[in-house]
Amino acid sequence: MGRHCRRLACAWLLSWAAAGPAADAPTGLHDNVVFDAYSPLSGSSELARRLVSPLNARRLQQQAAATGATIQEQPVDLARERFALYVPGRMPDHGYALLVFVPPWNEARVPPAWIDVLERQGVILVTPANAGNDANVLDRREPLALLAASNVMALYRVDPRRVYVGGFSGGSRVALRLALGYPDLFHGALLDAGSDAIGVQIPLPPRELLEQFQTTTRVVYLTGQQDTYHQDTDRQSRQSLKDACVTDIDVESMAWTGHDLASPASLQRALASLDEHHAGEPATLAACRQHLDGELSAQLDQVQALIQRGSDDEARQRLQQIDTRFGGLAAPRSLTLATRLGGP
Repeated sequence: MGRHCRRLACAWLLSWAAAGPAADAPTGLHDNVVFDAYSPLSGSSELARRLVSPLNARRLQQQAAATGATIQEQPVDLARERFALYVPGRMPDHGYALLVFVPPWNEARVPPAWIDVLERQGVILVTPANAGNDANVLDRREPLALLAASNVMALYRVDPRRVYVGGFSGGSRVALRLALGYPDLFHGALLDAGSDAIGVQIPLPPRELLEQFQTTTRVVYLTGQQDTYHQDTDRQSRQSLKDACVTDIDVESMAWTGHDLASPASLQRALASLDEHHAGEPATLAACRQHLDGELSAQLDQVQALIQRGSDDEARQRLQQIDTRFGGLAAPRSLTLATRLGGP
């Protein structure tokens, strides 16, 4: 088999999936790769549960019911999708690391300057086509990244402790959403020049997922020193993580760099940092969680009091603010209060 695959459909890659991960599966750079295995993690209901706030998820269901629309359980047709893949020639003793890369551009390409670093670090990189900044986040960018991860893990021996998601610019913002919603799959996020504040632009997931994210996920910020806009949004993003009791955070700045893709040296530092998980102090985490729960309960109590007084409009406004700030952490009580108010 050749080192490079540039045919329209690399069907020979798929033959390895039936036998499970194999040490002698094809290595090197592969373009126009086709995968064929769906995952429950990429299903529409699971995407909504993990990545959409409860009130907004209910709105989507109500809109679909009102219009008679059918929500496809798998939002993408894998037969039509293409991926680029780089697999190092030598597999580490405990299996490959995996970096699912969400691009801001539409073509599926592995950055050529990164290949030597991926080879040395034993990291597989997979990235989808037609998943750039102009693509729908929930219907394309997120499920494509999840399907890329599940298919590569079926084809190759991957260390589940070293499965990461990353991106550049707008793709980096999607990567943070995926890391927060899927901490049982991704154990690190590489944010290259792009981030959002969780609880502001990104809703918190259900409690069990947030608690797993707090304890098992490492977040590495990698932004050029001269990229002042994204340096500022990174600071806001890091503060929002700390407010949500997330402390396993690292900052890798790139000197003399603007809004540019990470250099090979910077990528190497960031990948090494992802492998250095630091568990927080249990007592500190417990105190932070207690404070967060107290803040949430107090705000939900205020909404309940407003409903009892007949101030439904103000109650709806407050409840929407809670849904944005706390997301899945506020459910199911937020949904119960919404029902009392006649729906979202």
